[in-house]
Amino acid sequence: MVDVDGKENEGGNGDDKKKKNRLRMRWGIIGAMITVLVAVSLNPWRNSLNLSLLHKSYLCSEDTCKYTGLIEDCCCDFESVDDINGAVLHPLLQELVTTPFFRYFKVKLWCDCPFWPDDGMCKMRDCNVCECPEHEFPESFKTPSLNVLPKDDPVCQEGKPEATVDRTLDDKSFKGWVEVDNPWTHDDETDNEEMTYVNLQLNPEHHTGYTGPSARRIWVAIYSEHCPRYAYGEMCPEKKVLYKLISGLHSSISIHIAADYLLDIKNNKRGPNLKLMRDRVLKHPDRVQNLYFTFLFILRAVTKAGGYLNEAEYDSGNDLEDMKAGELIRRLVHNPKLQAACALPFNEAELWQGQGGPMLRQQIQNQFLNISALMDCVGCEKCRLWGKLQVLGIGTALKILFSVNDKGNPDPYLLLQRNEVIALVNLLNRLSESLMFVNKMGTPDKEIISKPWGLSSVAYWYFFFFFFTFCIFFLGLIEM
Repeated sequence: MVDVDGKENEGGNGDDKKKKNRLRMRWGIIGAMITVLVAVSLNPWRNSLNLSLLHKSYLCSEDTCKYTGLIEDCCCDFESVDDINGAVLHPLLQELVTTPFFRYFKVKLWCDCPFWPDDGMCKMRDCNVCECPEHEFPESFKTPSLNVLPKDDPVCQEGKPEATVDRTLDDKSFKGWVEVDNPWTHDDETDNEEMTYVNLQLNPEHHTGYTGPSARRIWVAIYSEHCPRYAYGEMCPEKKVLYKLISGLHSSISIHIAADYLLDIKNNKRGPNLKLMRDRVLKHPDRVQNLYFTFLFILRAVTKAGGYLNEAEYDSGNDLEDMKAGELIRRLVHNPKLQAACALPFNEAELWQGQGGPMLRQQIQNQFLNISALMDCVGCEKCRLWGKLQVLGIGTALKILFSVNDKGNPDPYLLLQRNEVIALVNLLNRLSESLMFVNKMGTPDKEIISKPWGLSSVAYWYFFFFFFTFCIFFLGLIEM
């Protein structure tokens, strides 16, 4: 009897141990499930923390990104730029570029490509440019004024030339539009041979159907030969400026192509191509950030030349429209809301410091000259028009911000020709429009979460559903 009772007690103790083991295993699985749930709930917060620690300026969902914080290498943040562009700059620029003075652009459309044999122009209807007849464009555009101050007049100098770091164009320096060549661009702006005037309102920048090897070859040449991407971690801002400007311009052009896309060539049906816009620009945060950089760079050039532009004569022969253009320019360059939101869009005084500054500036100037020459290789007439205009706009901004005199000091006296100002303002309008598209298409309408292993949100939750089902099933086996 004693032995039997001992065995019964031993069996009872064995059952208790098994129950305790099952209980420990069950609590262990429940604890693991709770850990997974906590990790899932904290995942967005963890990623936001990581992003802030790494100084990232954007958060991305599957299709869109939200941008916040300071724009790299600039003095303004994304939120301020979006606010001032939407409320002030975009409506103002949209009105300004329709005035007669800023509507007509002088361009040389028929030039041989200096880099490779010309393979012909695009023959599609939308590639063609509608030129102005002789009587349409303003008479004052044909005869530039020669009433200018002498080159060595120190009227614009701020103190001694050798002490000048930041240059401001003198308020009274404008004495009439003159024909002067831009040292940053390939075309000789003083050569009127084969120049034609184009009404930009009749030749909008949009998708023309121009594609294929000829179109790709232009951008390949720009990025591979004349404007290579700077190395990761590059700390020299001068080496990043040119690449960012070209990348930002490329993003803007891609956005305008996608916004007014030729959906049906046969029936000439147009509309937005949202997939193209996302694939080419919106899904690439660096391209969007470079677009903002380019916008602020051009805006800085416009505001820095504010005194000059304020005094300029916007003469197209239409007195009422010319007064309107002058008033809009004054509202642009002396805008209190812009000053409050972003007083210094870009600080060019920080560049070209040290002994290697002049050599580096000359190197970048030569690279940009080659990029501007590539515009003669574009095989679509309308694309060539807008390429030349926007490259001249960037060249004008570079001229305003970075030009030096014979002694290597910032040039205290600059002459801007009419065509340069027209290109500069129209480029700023193009970039402003692109930012509006980014805000419209790029703002996420749902909470941004980070998805592991590249899974979509649906696959993500399917995984956890099957995981919990398996856990419940396993707990059932333990009970058996």
